[in-house]
Amino acid sequence: MAQQGVVLDQDQFCCSVCLDLLKDPVTLPCGHSYCSSCIEGYWDQDEQKGVYSCPQCRQSFTLRPALKRNNMLAEVVEKLKETGGAQAAPSELTSPAGPGEGTCDLCTGPRKQRALKSCLVCLLSYCQTHLQPHYQIPKMKNHKLVEATSGLQEMICSSHDKLLEVFCRTDQECICYLCTMEEHKGHDTVSAKTERKEKQDKLVLSQQEVQHRVQQREKELKELQQAVESFKRSGQAAVEDSERIFTELIRSIERRRSEVKDLIRAQQGAAVSQAEGLREILEQEIAELRRRDAELEKLSHTEDNIHFLQNYQSLSRTSVSSDVPSISVHPLQYFKHVPEMVSELRDKLEELIQIEWSNISTTVSTVDVFLPTRADLLPYSCQLTLDPNIAHTHLSLSEENRKVTQLEKQPYPDHPERFTRSCQVLCREALSGRCYWEVEWSGKYVNIAVSYKDIFRTDVFGNNNKSWRLLCTSGGYRFTHNSVKTAVSGPQSSRVGVYLDHKAGTLSFYSVVSDTLTLLHRVQTTFTQTLYPGLGFGNHGASAEIVKLW
Repeated sequence: MAQQGVVLDQDQFCCSVCLDLLKDPVTLPCGHSYCSSCIEGYWDQDEQKGVYSCPQCRQSFTLRPALKRNNMLAEVVEKLKETGGAQAAPSELTSPAGPGEGTCDLCTGPRKQRALKSCLVCLLSYCQTHLQPHYQIPKMKNHKLVEATSGLQEMICSSHDKLLEVFCRTDQECICYLCTMEEHKGHDTVSAKTERKEKQDKLVLSQQEVQHRVQQREKELKELQQAVESFKRSGQAAVEDSERIFTELIRSIERRRSEVKDLIRAQQGAAVSQAEGLREILEQEIAELRRRDAELEKLSHTEDNIHFLQNYQSLSRTSVSSDVPSISVHPLQYFKHVPEMVSELRDKLEELIQIEWSNISTTVSTVDVFLPTRADLLPYSCQLTLDPNIAHTHLSLSEENRKVTQLEKQPYPDHPERFTRSCQVLCREALSGRCYWEVEWSGKYVNIAVSYKDIFRTDVFGNNNKSWRLLCTSGGYRFTHNSVKTAVSGPQSSRVGVYLDHKAGTLSFYSVVSDTLTLLHRVQTTFTQTLYPGLGFGNHGASAEIVKLW
């Protein structure tokens, strides 16, 4: 029985860096082999990282491994070169091309064989059978063979049917040698190999820049993740501490409530006890006086003179004492002023809470994981247009419905959604994701707002729970929602940026000066509907324009 030969695949002896047969092969500790110059060059690029890795398995080495020549592998590669490559397995000799695979240009018949190599000299692709002459005929051994490609035609000049081997720097395109003598004559041309080397060097620099950028972004991502975790921990701690403080405050109020109740009950009990004692004395005295009155009444009606005179003397000695104090009870409401004082305390406490709540709300609203730049928000820019069907009749729209000016009454037709009380207008577009826009304003004051669509057309932005507005004046800013006004400080600017994150429930207003953003006010809430940007005015000639950011 004949011994079956070992089938070798030439691809097994190719360097994964240059994709050619191994030259001066070396083997890494992980077992993968490369051309000595290829792996040295690869590691030279990573020198600044201080960590060396295998391009295939990515195993890293803290110290740069000392490379030793793999003599046995070098001998095998030399044998492959001498024999014209590895002998293909019999099944490969008759392997038909599959979907998307390149076919042999010399095969005939209904089903062509799969191409293994393409020749840049012959400008043809060959299967294993038709490739053999390139390994056996001396003149063809010098031909440049590459992995089979279906894009071989793209490497051929369409005008001269020659290989594209020259790069025209003037026109920035690949050409053949005949092109340099005709339409590209006099142009700045170099060989494609030379241009590739220069571009490769630039590519290495670009790759290093990208890798550096990746490292920078990964560092920023790690810092951001740490910030988010810290933000969560800090938020949870703030919630727990605030809950504890509010609980203590509630307990303190309840304790004071109990003390006031106890004071009232104690005073009430003392007064009632005193009154009960006086009542008992009065009742005894009344009973005694009534008994004496009865005796006197009886004596006054006796007909026996001697009896009258004898008893009169004893009865007259028990006359009513003039030292008994009189008791006067005034119809007063004894605890009348206590509820008044408690009510006054409540009003003062509510006033204090209202003042401090504004400070607390502002402090919470300015807490952020990161401070965005204008460049960070511009990707969320949205194109907005004002709706003429909603605009008040004293508002004139221009600049493709992006600009609005308060003027005399405009000839708008009647519309059920038109604002009728205040000079206001909404945009057509509904916002529900992350959106950013900027408004350039001028005049005495302008309201920059967002609102639900179902706001009453007689309402003013900010004076209800369906809209949020930032009042912009030459003297500063003020934020209003649900008729609650909040003073806003920040640099004066004629341009205001608005960033909405509908899902997160945040609405932020920024002062925009050049490319610098300064946070003016941030709202943290829960939006229950889509929002529409709006503008409002209060003086003739005031105007505002939604800036085109792209």
